[in-house]
Amino acid sequence: MPIIQSGLSRQYVLYRSLRGAPLSACRTFRARTGTRPFTVLGFESSADDTCAAVVTSSRQILSNVVVKQHSLHEEFGGIHPSVAIEAHQRNMPGAVRMALEQAHISIHDIDGIAFTRGPGIGGCLSVSSNAAKSLAAALNKPLVGVHHMQAHALTPLLTTPIADLPQFPFLTLLISGGHTLLLLASSLTSFRILATTADASIGRAFDKVARALGLSWGTRGPGAALEEFCRMNIEGPERLPDIQPFSVPMPGKLAFSFASLQSSVDRNISLMQEPLSTSHRIALARAFQTAAARQLCAKLTLALQKLELRDVKVRDVVVSGGVASNAFLRARLRETLDGYNPDERISLHFPPPELCTDTDNAAMIAWSSMHRFLAGDYDDYTVELRAKWSIENI
Repeated sequence: MPIIQSGLSRQYVLYRSLRGAPLSACRTFRARTGTRPFTVLGFESSADDTCAAVVTSSRQILSNVVVKQHSLHEEFGGIHPSVAIEAHQRNMPGAVRMALEQAHISIHDIDGIAFTRGPGIGGCLSVSSNAAKSLAAALNKPLVGVHHMQAHALTPLLTTPIADLPQFPFLTLLISGGHTLLLLASSLTSFRILATTADASIGRAFDKVARALGLSWGTRGPGAALEEFCRMNIEGPERLPDIQPFSVPMPGKLAFSFASLQSSVDRNISLMQEPLSTSHRIALARAFQTAAARQLCAKLTLALQKLELRDVKVRDVVVSGGVASNAFLRARLRETLDGYNPDERISLHFPPPELCTDTDNAAMIAWSSMHRFLAGDYDDYTVELRAKWSIENI
């Protein structure tokens, strides 16, 4: 991970460049800890991944442990809440122990503890919340609860080289199994929702189409299996059948709809002779993936146009969440931005692949809490969960 200069200047450059904590907070931090970076232990268990990580204010990920539950939920066709909660309870102690061991530090070297406060599955959230609160209270460490979507949006500020950091205001596209959001980020804590899904998230649509086509979950999940399936080539004389391209729903409106796209795939399957041939399955998978990318690109272009009319100049687009690992979508988004403004390049930022495939991870939670820790803005140990929590109300 990139590291910038040490001491007061490190904190000043990092957080002034991110428009985060003021210089006074950096002076307070340096007086208390010398030149050692502030170190945060993060917890995440909002859905089906049990996560713990150690991250520093010098943008180092010292450890990032993710324990997945794919094998437990595959028979249910999705996340089973009670199964997920029980797995989190089993896995969290080991994940924390492993995070500290991989970071080569003691729990007493931790300066602050962060956890996902919401949104997410209430019972799942409670596992990391209870663990973080209990540990922070026992060790007399400061505590910060983090908005899950804010953490996704800010991940590129941890992983992008300092010289190329996204500058506010920037657009952020959050595409995962639980969310499809297009946001205008004005600061570390100020987000305005420009578009959301009217029904299913893009990640959920990917998963359901993968299951409809009979693809196995594998180690990365059904969405990743579908992307890999789209890359398959048909051997021999057989050719892929032509599939009528699926349309972009709600043209001219800043809104997503992926349930309609999924329904288009289901209709095509119902009209085909069963069992579906491999060529038909590949053709449908590619048609679906292409349509999903076209919808994201169309809504992103519309958002840029509307912001220009309001004299809001955006020169950076951040894309994060599990679906951001899809290489096909990444390429289509880059082509769209190049075509939108050929004369003035709009930068496109993604977390590294491992922080996309591990969609929910504690490294992003720890990092998103950092500006609050440095500013001395902590939560009480009695802070409540928010299973439903709009990112506009951080």
